[in-house]
Amino acid sequence: MEEMYNKINSLAQQIVEKCTAAGVKISTAESCTGGMISAAVTAVSGSSAVIELGICSYSNRIKRDILGVTESTLVQFSEYSTVCAEEMARGAIKVSGADFAVATSGVAGPTGGTEKNPVGTVYICASDGNSVTSEKCLFENNGRDHIRAAATEKALEMLLDKILKTTPNLQTIQSKGKENG
Repeated sequence: MEEMYNKINSLAQQIVEKCTAAGVKISTAESCTGGMISAAVTAVSGSSAVIELGICSYSNRIKRDILGVTESTLVQFSEYSTVCAEEMARGAIKVSGADFAVATSGVAGPTGGTEKNPVGTVYICASDGNSVTSEKCLFENNGRDHIRAAATEKALEMLLDKILKTTPNLQTIQSKGKENG
């Protein structure tokens, strides 16, 4: 686990550095990770220039009422779906005004697993406001703490990848902000 936490810290550091340099903000919408993603980012000095919002949306009511996840998504696909994670990420951007968001929803266990979504299943989405990248992950069931940490690591990787792939657009966003400000 120590190696995993070191990787989480390294990814959070890279996200803060990249976003600070580009002048962009991030937000998080976390269910099964319970704030671990935003905790990792805010552990980095200077993160206040980067993180706009962190929502621990454990209940479906919060997913609906604050993040805008539709009732039809929850009924048709459930909170354990890529569709839900995508709506959570879009909602985090809408609520916060951030440039990027990452969202997680899944089953950290030890209870709650089903045949379709066994313990260790986590849906993760990273968004830049225009596009989303989402994945269904099945992490090894080495306990709740391991699953949550593995999901946090993967979410930070996906967020950093989204930021890096959108780098050319960041310069445009930064220029527009200067022209409008």
